[in-house]
Amino acid sequence: MDVLVIGAAGTTGKLTINKLAKRNKYYARGMVRKESQFEEIEKLGGLPVLGDLEGDFEQAFDEVDAVIFAAGSGGHTGNDKTKAVDENGAIRAIDLSVKKGIKKFVMLSAIGAGDLSTMEISDDMKTYYDAKHKADKHLENSGLNYSIVRPGLLTNNNETGKIRADEVLTDRSGDITKADVAAVLVLALEHENLNNKAVEILNDEEDMITALNRI
Repeated sequence: MDVLVIGAAGTTGKLTINKLAKRNKYYARGMVRKESQFEEIEKLGGLPVLGDLEGDFEQAFDEVDAVIFAAGSGGHTGNDKTKAVDENGAIRAIDLSVKKGIKKFVMLSAIGAGDLSTMEISDDMKTYYDAKHKADKHLENSGLNYSIVRPGLLTNNNETGKIRADEVLTDRSGDITKADVAAVLVLALEHENLNNKAVEILNDEEDMITALNRI
């Protein structure tokens, strides 16, 4: 399966590329904005392809079976950039996936993005969460086979393989490592239990597979 990782230059994107490359069943393509980023993607075992979410990136979808959208402007890059990447870029990627007949679309979102009324969102994060919410809803209504992964606060700690997971977590306290998030993104490609579902995840004590099987 050829998998396009959008946002491959980010930390979670790089971890996802590396995890895909280590599994014989996947061919990892990493979408980056600059040719200077090619070498790093290649070192991780992926094939770099040029594409800019704020420009033209349709060519990145050539010969692709599945998409993992791991791009994000971050919550502090300015509202214009957030809307351009997290909302408009994601929606364009979804629409291109429909056009190209993509078999599976995995979206990296944010905890609480499914129902913003359940979150206490600071003023500086409202645009970010609104963008995630709109992109998620567009994916849910696209007709694609999808999985939406909604992690809590991200850390750079080592992978644990231990999480708690639910479509809506009743306890959203805690955080989760980017490595564990990348692992869930990859698992979502083939984990039928996550087809056409959204899942909120945080680090905890349960084995990842066991936790995901409960969804």
